Amino acid sequence: MARVVVGMSGGVDSSLSAALVREAGHEVVGITLKLWPCAEVDGGFVRDDACCSPTETMDARAVALRTGVKHYVVDHEAEFRRGVVANFLDGYRRGEIPNPCVRCNETVKFGSLWDHAQQLGAERVATGHYARVAQAFDRHLLRCAVDRVKDQTYFLFSLTQEQLAHAEFPVGHLTKEAVREQSRARGLSTADKHESQDICFIGSDGISAFLRREIPEAFSPGEVRLAADGRRLGEHLGLGAFTIGQRKGLGIAWHETLFVVDLDPATNTVWLGPREALLVSELPLRDCTWHVHPPTANGLACKVRLRHRGVPVPAIIVSRPGLGREGKPNAVVRFATPQQRPSAGQACVAYDDAIEHCLGGGWIDSKSSALPGI
Repeated sequence: MARVVVGMSGGVDSSLSAALVREAGHEVVGITLKLWPCAEVDGGFVRDDACCSPTETMDARAVALRTGVKHYVVDHEAEFRRGVVANFLDGYRRGEIPNPCVRCNETVKFGSLWDHAQQLGAERVATGHYARVAQAFDRHLLRCAVDRVKDQTYFLFSLTQEQLAHAEFPVGHLTKEAVREQSRARGLSTADKHESQDICFIGSDGISAFLRREIPEAFSPGEVRLAADGRRLGEHLGLGAFTIGQRKGLGIAWHETLFVVDLDPATNTVWLGPREALLVSELPLRDCTWHVHPPTANGLACKVRLRHRGVPVPAIIVSRPGLGREGKPNAVVRFATPQQRPSAGQACVAYDDAIEHCLGGGWIDSKSSALPGI
């Protein structure tokens, strides 16, 4: 019997995960992480489905009592602010659109939570993510979930070999409906609970309002220009209000539909162009993580996702000189056919041809400007 820490968010997936690990004969310690100020209690926003709201914490506690699992609430707000929220805000300052869920998994759920688990003498950390872990020789492989619609390997690509070695995903072999059915059969109060799709630290007033409070400097007025010839089209009220590919809310009258094709924080300029200006044949990646072996100069043939639930597209990833954060390698992804360019700061995640294993991936570099010379 092993001691396993289960991250219990108060949702159905983590609830059943705790029950399954307990039924497998292990000693389970359920931990709900307090990551952000909660509702009116300590100055946070009011949103019942926020991952550390009082409602979610009480739901996790109720499941723990039902399944005979020890349950604790641990304050990891400082770690979350440092490893996730600060990274999120820094990205926006650079004109990027960061993905905080990936950072949370690597720095908090399988980072500081694993550190806490070790102090408790636990051997593994289990969560309700839809994913699986396999082993091939001395490598730990990240496998896609049985439920491909719910698969969350995109958000787990950056886990290290050490983190995968101690990770457990009890619901990765189940469909979402099977998770609900098994939860109902066990009398878990979260069985039919709805899912939250929002960023957990963003209140009901939205990302823009959050950014205006935290980094008002990202909302300084600047110029809007046409990518084709640099012509000035108007003025914007802050880069933080725009994303690559945005079509609506530009405030520009033009004879054809325009899209945001680049954001330049150095000059505080929003660049607009037609849809075809968004198409790219390759993208530079930074801070890459590889679960099998890194791509060589000859390239790694694979399929890549540029967004969660995005259609995997054929590509070749080749190594690129230089090292990024914590000595992680850089790379370039070259598409078989041009793709619409995503925002810098988003994840590009690689899979095998059968979309059975996540091979790793990297972060789209801010140097991936679609406009030469800016």
